[in-house]
Amino acid sequence: MKQNSSTPNVHGWERAASIAGGLYFLGKGLARGGLGGILQLGLGGLALARGISGHCEAKRVLCEMNEHSAANASSSRMPEPQEADKQQMKANAQAATGTATVTGNDSLENPPAGV
Repeated sequence: MKQNSSTPNVHGWERAASIAGGLYFLGKGLARGGLGGILQLGLGGLALARGISGHCEAKRVLCEMNEHSAANASSSRMPEPQEADKQQMKANAQAATGTATVTGNDSLENPPAGV
């Protein structure tokens, strides 16, 4: 679902929090002054604009990317192995472990000396 760039995508508590946060940072920026104050003013202005307009371009892009990756994930699932493949994997596992020997030394319990 592609959204128009002016379609509201910020609603409810998220919108109220953006307005409240924007006002907070505007106040902090005005009180602080200097470069840090300018940065807080900018952040507050962006948050306030997001809350008032109800639209966030960053959220739109992230949601679009999420939908796109979900669509790709569902279409690119690995197929289930066939019965012949399962038998071959079982034979390979048995062949790989058939020559293994057990020494009785659990390296986590009894690490080799000098290590």
